[in-house]
Amino acid sequence: MPVGINQPSNQIRLTNVSLVRLKKGKKRFEIACYKNKVLEYRSGIETDLDNVLQIPSVFLNVSKGQTAPAADLAKAFGATTSTADIVLEILKKGELQVGEKERHAQLERVHNEVIDIVAGKLVDPKSKRVYTAGMIAKALEQLSGHRQEEGSGAGTPEEGAGKAKERPTWTGVVATKSAKSQALDAMRALIAWQPIPVARARMRLRVSCPVGILKQPAKVARGEGDEEGKGTVKERILSYVEEVESQGEVGGEWEVVGFVEPGAFKGLGEFVGGETKGRGRVEVLDMAVVHED
Repeated sequence: MPVGINQPSNQIRLTNVSLVRLKKGKKRFEIACYKNKVLEYRSGIETDLDNVLQIPSVFLNVSKGQTAPAADLAKAFGATTSTADIVLEILKKGELQVGEKERHAQLERVHNEVIDIVAGKLVDPKSKRVYTAGMIAKALEQLSGHRQEEGSGAGTPEEGAGKAKERPTWTGVVATKSAKSQALDAMRALIAWQPIPVARARMRLRVSCPVGILKQPAKVARGEGDEEGKGTVKERILSYVEEVESQGEVGGEWEVVGFVEPGAFKGLGEFVGGETKGRGRVEVLDMAVVHED
């Protein structure tokens, strides 16, 4: 009669997994997850833990199938902490162990997200139309490969070098930073170097202000020597607006709807708040107005 091999009761064999690892209480704890699901869970795309966890257990070593003893878990996480809560803590705070394929897939996802964000925020300054994702991707490739040559500009070599150092740079997408922050870096570099003609899409705003304040002299100037800073409150508000869509008075309040450069939004909000002592409002109607074919 053949003799069977006894497998220790705290060993569970798993394959084709992504590991999340957390060191706590001088011990390393791991959980076994389905490939590519950890990032989806952390970003909010996936909410069902059954689709994330291969097994709702905590391990000392997943590859060896060695589960964590209850005593170790109690010492590290507290005697009253449930296994489910421990698994969640490891899932949220632990370090994701990824292989080459997973790392490449993650980088590709972040890259695509960055391109989509940039393509939705930048426009051709003349036509106000958006560029395709492919055109944005090629422009960023130009920046990462030929930044110095394209942006040297006129002037002496020393002056060109000085300007190059001051301009935002772009070296490509990384997996360790959020797509949103990298998209902002990409937009700054594209606007600074102009491998293709680009500008930030304008914001559409509604500004309202009590009628009685409109003709009062503005108290705060936009800048030294700025003639626009010497006008009335109404004139100053309109100086921020590139294109007025509509304006008029309703119930004792003056209201203007128009398009503003994103860089002027903060200054406009501070001016309206200060001049009206909180009685005026600046509302965002559209974060990025573009024309699409």
